[in-house]
Amino acid sequence: MKKYLILVMSVFINLPVSSQKYEIRSPDGSLTAGIEISNGIDLSIFKGSLPVLKLENIGLVASDSENPFSEFKVQKTVRRRVNEVVRPEIREKASELINSYNELEIRFRSKFAVTFRMFDEGLAYRFSTSLKNELTIYRENLELCFEDGDSVRFQSSGTFNSAYETPYEHEKPAGIGDGKLCNLPFLVEKKDGTFIMVTEADLYNYPGLWLKGTGQPRLSAVNPPCPKTLTATGSPYNLGQVEEAYGYIARVAGTRNFPWRIFAVAGDEAELVSNNMTYLLASPCAISDVSWIKPGVVMFDWWAKHNIYGVGFRSGINTETARYFIDFCAKHGFRYFLFDDGWSPGEDLLKTVPGLDIREVTAYGREKGVDIMLWVIWHTLGMQWDEAFNQFEKWGIKGIKVDFMNRDDQPMIEFYEAVAAEAAKRKMVVDFHGACKPDGLRRKYPNVLTREALIEFEFNGWTSYDDPVHHNLLPYIRMFTGPMDYIPATMRNSTRENFRPVGDYPMGQGTRAHAMALFVILNSPMTMLPDSPSDYYREQECTGFLAGIPVVWDETRLLEGKIGKYTVLARRSGREWYLGAITDWDKRTISLKTDFLEPGRYWLEAVEDGINADKRAEDYIKVRKEFQAGDSLVVNLAPGGGWVARIMPVNQNTASGRGN
Repeated sequence: MKKYLILVMSVFINLPVSSQKYEIRSPDGSLTAGIEISNGIDLSIFKGSLPVLKLENIGLVASDSENPFSEFKVQKTVRRRVNEVVRPEIREKASELINSYNELEIRFRSKFAVTFRMFDEGLAYRFSTSLKNELTIYRENLELCFEDGDSVRFQSSGTFNSAYETPYEHEKPAGIGDGKLCNLPFLVEKKDGTFIMVTEADLYNYPGLWLKGTGQPRLSAVNPPCPKTLTATGSPYNLGQVEEAYGYIARVAGTRNFPWRIFAVAGDEAELVSNNMTYLLASPCAISDVSWIKPGVVMFDWWAKHNIYGVGFRSGINTETARYFIDFCAKHGFRYFLFDDGWSPGEDLLKTVPGLDIREVTAYGREKGVDIMLWVIWHTLGMQWDEAFNQFEKWGIKGIKVDFMNRDDQPMIEFYEAVAAEAAKRKMVVDFHGACKPDGLRRKYPNVLTREALIEFEFNGWTSYDDPVHHNLLPYIRMFTGPMDYIPATMRNSTRENFRPVGDYPMGQGTRAHAMALFVILNSPMTMLPDSPSDYYREQECTGFLAGIPVVWDETRLLEGKIGKYTVLARRSGREWYLGAITDWDKRTISLKTDFLEPGRYWLEAVEDGINADKRAEDYIKVRKEFQAGDSLVVNLAPGGGWVARIMPVNQNTASGRGN
């Protein structure tokens, strides 16, 4: 990271009074927060003169023996202003991020503090303590109070044991039943079009934050309790889930920072997409040398191994199939091949199934310039921790996909960080599946390239949830928190009428151009392709186009978009731009301005819906044309349709390259 300007503004001494009021503004003056402290902390956020969100009863409840949060006598306040440029190690959205905020730290006599940071993009606060003895945290207090006309979008879960893979719900806050659990991110929509995103960052050694319905126009904070006993029998996929819990949420060191609570404010969808608060509020990089961390495209064998054809070997989890995948990756410049579920027998990560010689596979991958990854169940990895990591390193494994955590209580959050740190020591990248949303861990450990926490392509194997409406929610909700392993760009495409869930040969809802546009729209520096090499060989024109799309970016912009309806996203790599456009099940024509380009003439190469894409979803055409910056491009989208384009200056060498 390179930081440029940090100004310390002032320090104030305050005498305690019955009620004390403070104010903090965003650097551009557009947002204001009024803070009132008496027997607790209340806060109201304003955009201009209009109220946006009210937060009440902010606080923590700790053990009776030493509870610093029981009184709110202010000792002093410290104000700071920061304006700096942050350069992420992995350019998941942009090569530079502006980190500009005003900060107010309120220190209390009982050795705790609360810090507020106001960005132009929203507010965040966190608690900190400076005590000698360990603390037991029983609960975290926070109530979100809503106005008439507010609506919210969220995922819910019956318990804290959650895969974070439920459909997004759209409700009035009072319509969320008493006690109903909502995980983050949680999106509020105001009547005037303003959005408030609720999420968290810098989550370490502490449980994740959830929201709980009250049946009223307010929600309460809640955290999963600390586990007491875990499941130890049954399916390996379900081992290590909570059976019984303690009456507290965490035991923590007496001196520490607690997670940031984020309330981002966006005037429209574009400001949701451009917001980087989750990343900026996270801890800085803990890895001294990041040169070995390589983003890239992944081929994996879960469905794909069953759907190979035109070869002279029996496909499956075996050496011949792996070599076939590696050859395909090498030909197209794809960096990784992942063995998914089934490569190891039972619950033993130290062996492979008969017919698979992992040393031969990794050696062949090195020869071809393709790195090998392994899928693991988290509980099995935890039981064989040292032996498994040692074995993976001896085999030459370059990454792991860790699955089925399905929790975000304190011990599980500690597990996420432990995996990231241990993998970094072994120079391995990480993909978390069955995981909670991103919370900034990827900044501290950039080898964590992606994670799940969404309904993604695999759900087409057994539900109809993953449809074009869902695709037009993801950029504005889940993608706010960080990269997501969606698995885009299937070559098996379906109209709304023709879709059927097929477990071992899933198809995607929407047109071919729609599926390919998701490769650009849904952000992940580790992007997995779902189909078999045989399918992509058959569709070589589309495969070649995908092979030229990077997975890391210098700039990201939403050009057009309406949540749940349509999205046009542009990403820049060097002097080239890549654009993706998708619609819901409605046919749509968009006149797309190109005034975001520097002056000059450009080539456009695009894959767009064919004339019969509304009847046969695979119908597409590839077009190439020259145009002038500032011209409007007409994008015609079929129902469930899409459009994906590469734009390059006319005087630039037009040879395709991944540019990662």
